[in-house]
Amino acid sequence: MLSKTVSLVTGSASGLGRATVERIVSSGGKAIICDLPSQSSLADSIIDSLGSDNVKFSPCDVTQSSDVTAALDLSENSGWGPVNCAVSCAGIATASKTLGRKGPHSLEMFSNVLAVNTVGTFNVIRLASERMSTLDPDDNGQRGVIINTASIAAYDGQVGQAAYAASKGAIVGLTLPCARDLSGVGVRVMTIAPGLFLTPLLAGLPEKVQEEMGKQIPCPRRLGDPSEFGKLVESIIENPMLNGEVIRIDGGYRMPP
Repeated sequence: MLSKTVSLVTGSASGLGRATVERIVSSGGKAIICDLPSQSSLADSIIDSLGSDNVKFSPCDVTQSSDVTAALDLSENSGWGPVNCAVSCAGIATASKTLGRKGPHSLEMFSNVLAVNTVGTFNVIRLASERMSTLDPDDNGQRGVIINTASIAAYDGQVGQAAYAASKGAIVGLTLPCARDLSGVGVRVMTIAPGLFLTPLLAGLPEKVQEEMGKQIPCPRRLGDPSEFGKLVESIIENPMLNGEVIRIDGGYRMPP
């Protein structure tokens, strides 16, 4: 049970982030939904479902320190106290070859993907850990846990995924040094690298295409359910020995070129 968990979850109006919020709250915790202002209607539907006493929405661009700070403040101003769990699910994906028929990869596009996926993730790490450091430690000397979202593209980047794979590979690279940096204040840092999940992006594809994609996964032969990502988040929160590591959740799938 996560009855003492006060979480900030970015990119949580839909997909993996939403499943994470639902899992934390259903297990007794609290959650701040951090997503773009344009996602407010989706956030409202989550609040209607889970209750405003358990879930709050804070409009947030993760690359903006003021937005992340406002979300952290909302937790404290709501009477929940400082967050002790931060889960970063916000991210964007683009497809462009390093050199294509129309010329070289857009540098602006490459920079933007890294800004949202990597810099945004680190922005949450640095600001959330500061709040966690003010909490009293538990019996294990721990004050909080930070969970990042990478991707199996960090290891198996496909054609056209130079920017996305680089951004997710950087999150993998952040995991251990951040865990070491924050060990002194009792904050754990973990990363999840998901494979093919039935998020809104894939849900928009024809059902036959979804089935064919699912058959590529060794076992089980289907796309991942976002709730399974949420279960892993819960396990990481509850297990104090999980720290400084990246966990792939992909059914044994390895992406082809």
